Amino acid sequence: MKKSISFLMFASAVMAVVSCSSPEKMKKNADKVSVSCDPQVLEVVAGEIEARYTVVFPQKYFHPKAVLELTPVLVYDGGEVAAEPKLLQGEKVNGNYTVIVKDGGKVTQPVKFAYKPGVEKSELVLRATLVKGDKRIAFDKPYKLADGAIVTSTLADADGVPALAANKYQKVITQTKEAQIKYQVNSATVRSAELSKKEVKELRDFLAAVDTDPRKTAKGLTVTSAASPEGPLNVNTPLSSNRGKTAQSALSTLTKKIKTKTPVNVNSIGEDWDGFRELVSNSDLKDKNLILSVLSMYNDPLIREREIKNISNVYVILKDKVLPDLRRSRLVAQVDVANYTDNELLDLVKSNTVEGLDVEALLYAATLTPDNATKISLYTKAAEKFNDYRAYNNLAYAYLQNDNVSAAKTALSKASNLNDAAVKNNVGVVALREGRISDAVKAFTESGSPEAGLNLGTTDIINGNYKSALNRLKGSNSYNEALVNVLAGDLTQASSLLSNSNDGSAEYLQAVIAARKGNCTSVSALLLKAIAKNPDLKVRALKDIEFAKCNLSL
Repeated sequence: MKKSISFLMFASAVMAVVSCSSPEKMKKNADKVSVSCDPQVLEVVAGEIEARYTVVFPQKYFHPKAVLELTPVLVYDGGEVAAEPKLLQGEKVNGNYTVIVKDGGKVTQPVKFAYKPGVEKSELVLRATLVKGDKRIAFDKPYKLADGAIVTSTLADADGVPALAANKYQKVITQTKEAQIKYQVNSATVRSAELSKKEVKELRDFLAAVDTDPRKTAKGLTVTSAASPEGPLNVNTPLSSNRGKTAQSALSTLTKKIKTKTPVNVNSIGEDWDGFRELVSNSDLKDKNLILSVLSMYNDPLIREREIKNISNVYVILKDKVLPDLRRSRLVAQVDVANYTDNELLDLVKSNTVEGLDVEALLYAATLTPDNATKISLYTKAAEKFNDYRAYNNLAYAYLQNDNVSAAKTALSKASNLNDAAVKNNVGVVALREGRISDAVKAFTESGSPEAGLNLGTTDIINGNYKSALNRLKGSNSYNEALVNVLAGDLTQASSLLSNSNDGSAEYLQAVIAARKGNCTSVSALLLKAIAKNPDLKVRALKDIEFAKCNLSL
C-alpha cells in the first residue's frame, strides 16, 4: 500500500514538472508579462499613427523551446488593422527570431498604421500567440497598449490660398507726345518749314484735345534745347540757350488758340554728347565702336571733339549724318487722362456694357464686385477676347472660390504663362484639393508667391512638419496658424489667434484647447456653438478622444 501511494506521488510530481516545462504555461501566466506603449494616447501625424511598444518578460517565464508571436492590432469603429507581427523564441529554438532567455528579457518594437476614418475612437492591443509547428495557441485576451487616436491634425484647412494675377489698370494715364525743331548750323532761328512739319502739328493737336475732353488735363510741356558737339564750347553753350528761347516763342505762337494753358519748362543742355552717343550707337557706321570708345575714354569735350576729328574718314560722315540731328529743341508734352472711376466701371458691369473695355479694365472691374458669378463672367470675357494668361488664372481663382476644382483646372490649362507665380500657386491649390500633396508642394515651391508660402505651411501640417509650418504661417493670423500652435503645444498663442474668429471650425478648435487645459465646462459651451453652425461636427466631437475626459452630452 505504501509503495502504491509513493508511486502515485512520484507520478504526480513528474506530471507537474512536465506541465511546468511546457510552453503552454506561458499562456496561463500571461498576466505576469508587463507591457507599455509610447505614447499612451495615439496621434495621427502626417496621415500615420506611430508608436513604440515594450514587452517585459519576468525571470523563468519564457520557455526555452517556445516561439511567441506578438501582433499589434488597432481596433476601431468599423474594423481593425494588424501591423507586422514580432516573433520571439526561447534559447533552445533553432530559428532566427529575437531570443528571450530564461532569466527574462525585454523587447521594444516600433509600429505604424496608416490613418483610416474611425481610428479616432480606437485602441491599440497586442495579441500573443504560441506557435508550435502548424499549431497556434492564442492567449485568452490581448494586452492593451494604448488608446487612440488624436486626429486633431486632420482639422487643417486644406483648401489652400489661391492667388490673383495683378492687373495694370491705371486710374490716371499719362500720355506723351514729342516733336523736334531742327536748326541750321550756328543758328537759333526757327524756320517756318519746321513749324509746318507733321510731328509739330500733331503736338499742337495733342494739346488742343485737352480743351474738348473733360477727362484730359495738361500736365506740362518741356523744351530741351541743345547744340551739336562741334565748334567752341563758349559758342555752343549760349547757342543752345537761345534755341530754347526761340522754340518756346514759336510754340507759344503755335498754341495761342488753345484755351488750356500748359506750363512750359525750358532746359538747355549745351553740347548734346548723350544724344551723340545714342545716335552713333543706333547707326550703321562701320567705325562706331571706335567713336564710342573715344567717348568713354575722355570726359573733356574739347579732347573728345579733337580725337573724333582725327578719325578723318569718319568725321565727314558724322558731319553729314549725325551732327545735324543734334541741332535741335525737343518738345515733349504730357497730358493726364482720367480713366474710368470705380463707380463708372461698376455701372458698365451692371448694364452689361463692358465690350469696349480693355483687358486691364476687365481684370480690375472684376475685383470691384463681390459677386463671384460676375467675376467669372468678367474673367471669361477677358480670357476669351484677349487670351491673357492672367485672365485664365483669375478665372481659375474665381472657380476655386466656388470649390469648382475641375473648372479651375481647365482654366489653368489655358494659361499660356505657366511659370507665372500666381499660376504656379493655383496649380498647387488644385493639386492640394485633389490630395496630390507632393505635386502641390512642388508647385508652391516653384511659385514663391506669398500665397504659396502660406500653402506650404498647410502642406507642412499635413506632412507633420510642425516646426516648419510655424515659421511659414507666423503672422498670417490664420486658422491654420492657430492649429499648428495647438499641435506644437502652444495653447496660449493658439487661443489668442482664434480670439476674433467665431466660425464653427474656430470654435471647435477652441474646444480642443479648453479640453487640453482641463476646462470641460468651456468645452461643452464651445462645441454647442460650433455644432449650431456646422451640425456635422457633432459626430466628430462624440468620437474625438480630445474630449474623452469631459463626458460630453451634446
